[in-house]
Amino acid sequence: MEYILKRREIIKIIIGGLISIFSSLFGLNKFHKKKVTSVSMNNIKRITNLPENGPWPTLDPFLFCVHHNDEYPLATKNYFPKSSLSGRNIGNDFSNKDGWNMYHGETIPGFPKHPHRGFETLTVVEKGFIDHSDSLGATARYGNGDSQWLTAGNGINHSEMFPLFNQDKINKLDFFQIWINLPAKNKFVNPKFLMFWKDQIPKVKLKDKNGVVSTMEIISGDFNKIKAPIAPPNSWASNPQNHVAVWVLHLKSKGIVNIPNAATDINRCLYLNKDTKINLNHNPIKAHTMIELHSDKSISLENKGSDTKILILQGKPINEPVAKYGPFVMNTRSEIEQAFHDYNSTGFGGWKWKKSDPIHGSFNGKFAKYPNGDLDKPS
Repeated sequence: MEYILKRREIIKIIIGGLISIFSSLFGLNKFHKKKVTSVSMNNIKRITNLPENGPWPTLDPFLFCVHHNDEYPLATKNYFPKSSLSGRNIGNDFSNKDGWNMYHGETIPGFPKHPHRGFETLTVVEKGFIDHSDSLGATARYGNGDSQWLTAGNGINHSEMFPLFNQDKINKLDFFQIWINLPAKNKFVNPKFLMFWKDQIPKVKLKDKNGVVSTMEIISGDFNKIKAPIAPPNSWASNPQNHVAVWVLHLKSKGIVNIPNAATDINRCLYLNKDTKINLNHNPIKAHTMIELHSDKSISLENKGSDTKILILQGKPINEPVAKYGPFVMNTRSEIEQAFHDYNSTGFGGWKWKKSDPIHGSFNGKFAKYPNGDLDKPS
């Protein structure tokens, strides 16, 4: 079997919104290129405008964050969009034409087989379904409140496809994908696939003084002494001393939520969606921005608009050199070159499916099948 990662494949991966932050082989995240606003509020370090499309800026230990928010048309019986695909760059469609994208999918939206090494992907799905397949032999169908954690480690292939099931109404897909770096000592660990089902993810009810109840969804990092699911063993998030948190705040209209302070020297960021009207410590904050906070100071958030969600990422920085190219994130140039050599030699475990974009048939509920053959379904 031929495993060569052809130039065309790399171009598709790099140009695509999934990992388009990788604009150079060895550059760190060029945070300063984004429009940054200096602020005088003591709790805020800086405010950065988010791009109209594509990945959002991140801080160490996070490498990448993107919010996929598509409203797909009715589905065909084959789980395709029931709509013409003309006018789209099929195989690399990030046009957001009619409010949705095919991404690298050619008939079903999604991201067909592609390799990773040296970091982790964390996928947090609010609406819609994702069909996962990987070179470990794991498969899954998850969504509507579930999260998936994938430690790429020394190398893995996976595909993430978005089959459409509703033939009589819009197919909504709404999820975050977050990339978390691995420290050098863990970049060559064995890959690991882990599911967090909706009912396994704590949701903390936060009632304010006016009786408005908002909800904090705890993917990683304890909140108000409520424990998050256990991160994979080799993850930077698995050590509590690294203070890694991935929280999604569902802030009700007119709701007020207090976020307690964390340890010092922690990178902590809030991500505000478009059309939000948020006051932070009684000061209005521009919508569609990343707010970098002083982690050792608590804050108050008040929603002056309609119901919204706010992504919160925090963690102790790894503070190691970062070399990244396309699907690989290492510490040195030679390790990047070795990653290409290893992939071309081994295929990172190869591929067990006839197609690069497999899906798992008609909808019969959510499931995960682990490499050892264990079947896991939400309770």
